[in-house]
Amino acid sequence: MHSAVALRLAGLAPDQRAAATAPPGPVLCVAPAGSGKTTTLVARIAWLVDGGAAPGTITALTFNKRAAEELTARLAAALPAGTEPVRVRTFHALGLEILRGAGEPVSPLIDRETAIRTILPLATDAEIRRLDTVFSRLKLDLDVTAGDVAADPEAGPIARAFVAYEAAIAAAGGLDFDDLVARALHLLEGRPEVLAEWRERCTNLLVDEAQDPDRMQLRMALLLAAPANRIFLVGDDDQSIYGWRLADVRRLLGLAETSLPGLRRVDLETNYRCPEVVIERAVRLVEHNEERFSKVIRARPGAVGRLVLAPTRLDAMDGIIAVLRSWPDDDGTRAVLARTNRELLPAVAACLALDVPFAARDIELPVEHPDLDRLLDRAASDLGPAGPLLVRLSRAGGDPELRSAVLAWAPPFGSFEELRAAIELTRARLDRLRRDDAVLTLATAHGTKGLEFDHVAVIGLDEGRFPSARSIAEAEDPARALEEERRLAYVAWTRARRSLTLVYDPDAPSAFLREAFDPGELGATA
Repeated sequence: MHSAVALRLAGLAPDQRAAATAPPGPVLCVAPAGSGKTTTLVARIAWLVDGGAAPGTITALTFNKRAAEELTARLAAALPAGTEPVRVRTFHALGLEILRGAGEPVSPLIDRETAIRTILPLATDAEIRRLDTVFSRLKLDLDVTAGDVAADPEAGPIARAFVAYEAAIAAAGGLDFDDLVARALHLLEGRPEVLAEWRERCTNLLVDEAQDPDRMQLRMALLLAAPANRIFLVGDDDQSIYGWRLADVRRLLGLAETSLPGLRRVDLETNYRCPEVVIERAVRLVEHNEERFSKVIRARPGAVGRLVLAPTRLDAMDGIIAVLRSWPDDDGTRAVLARTNRELLPAVAACLALDVPFAARDIELPVEHPDLDRLLDRAASDLGPAGPLLVRLSRAGGDPELRSAVLAWAPPFGSFEELRAAIELTRARLDRLRRDDAVLTLATAHGTKGLEFDHVAVIGLDEGRFPSARSIAEAEDPARALEEERRLAYVAWTRARRSLTLVYDPDAPSAFLREAFDPGELGATA
């Protein structure tokens, strides 16, 4: 064994080493939050290469581009100098490579939202989001074509919209993001010579975040791994939080029975990230789920840290200000996490009030909305009877949510000039404080999957908000939706390395808090 590989394996914990060196064949590595899954993946690939596997016959699939970039960088440092690079791809990037290699057209890549707006110009944002999900379900979950739908004499309006959407893509001679996987899978199934070529390149196939692939992505992985099934899947059923992207935790739970008979399971049992007190309560929470593997999750020795219950009756912004001020003045990274982006708007306001730099890639504030200036122009040029600022704003039309936000902000100002000046001042402060390299991150729980921070606050742990009463009520299977919400809370809590603060209304604490804590612990505060 190469000395660098031997040293790497020696540095692993026993459970990580057992997973990294498991005999070839179908292997499922169950890797809870903070258990070192990427470290184990890197060691596994180094061990395969050292054992004689040609790097060109190893493929690692990741769920997103960020994970692919991290794995690629860590492999470059782990493998001996001069080693041929191992193929690391997202599922969509692999699909693109398969299609392109077979001479299939791969452009133009059609943006789905743009295409939907073209065929349904009056569709609202909510309707477009719904159609996006339904179209993906038809393509990836049900493997339905536009021809199948068009042949149904009882097809409803959504089905007809799908047919029109697919016709628009065909007319443009392109494909959409889902097609990268769907068409690649159908190509592999229909052309034996292409399948044989790619099976050679995937002699050893590794799948990261194995709980996240949709049905078609998993089909592609299993097809490429067959018949030898030298496939190594790393995943955590407790972190399956992308049901809206067609992930289904039952696929991971049922691999041994439905897809990979003889699957060897190897568990990582130690969370090296979180304080022991955080792990205890996060596990106590997620153990209420029925659809999960029975497993052991323990803290590393000496895993000290804090878990702070923060009941508050302050308004949202003031409550977050209190949290930001409560954190120690150290060099640690920190994050405020919420169930939705909308719930993070008070966190942005808190940062502006305290003059604290923050990172928030996915949050759009009303002052940043592209239609804000047009709304103000319409209100200011209102040709009707002269009236107060608020009256003219209320008649301005346009996006109702944007208009409501402006109306809520406008009362302190006596004129449009004063309101515009305040908006410009806020924009300038945002430009100065909003930075990708900020120590403080504001994000949704979904958005921080795979990340970690020294100090984490999870806000909005109130009844009806987290878990989301609306998401559960609108779900096809409310019981399963509740379990996914519980997993989402588990993911949020286990981002913390040093401290976790849970913020909630003492009069209406989340059911998740009541599951993880005793009634006397939840208390109340002024």
